Amino acid sequence: MPDTLPAKRETILVVDDNETVLKFVATILDRADFVVLSAYSGANALELSKGMEGKIDLLLSDVDMPLMSGPDLGQSLKKARPDMHVMLMSGGGNGNLLVLNYGWAFIKKPFVAEKLVEMITEVLHSPDRSQPGGQEFDSRKDPC
Repeated sequence: MPDTLPAKRETILVVDDNETVLKFVATILDRADFVVLSAYSGANALELSKGMEGKIDLLLSDVDMPLMSGPDLGQSLKKARPDMHVMLMSGGGNGNLLVLNYGWAFIKKPFVAEKLVEMITEVLHSPDRSQPGGQEFDSRKDPC
């Protein structure tokens, strides 16, 4: 009989209006042994969250989406789930500037799978859920 309990799988809500990106990110996170919830819009993500009784550990959302931006979605979800971490992603040139105002983690698309998982793990295990300072993570740079 093992001495330790199995590790708790963390739940990540991934939101992107680009179906290809959404499936790609969900596959990466599933292979990294996260529980993955996928939504194609802010409204769909809010609906999923309302129907989810368990904990959502992290929102990983695209910044620029029609009708509801990633930052707006993050603010909405944080009202109902204040202990949830938020991480945003964007392929646009100024996505990180938008995120800095919120103090949430940011990763620029395109990214390497290993770097995405590394940053998510870092964000999930940061002691401060408010994540001050708007950490930017550029996957094209080698870690210091």
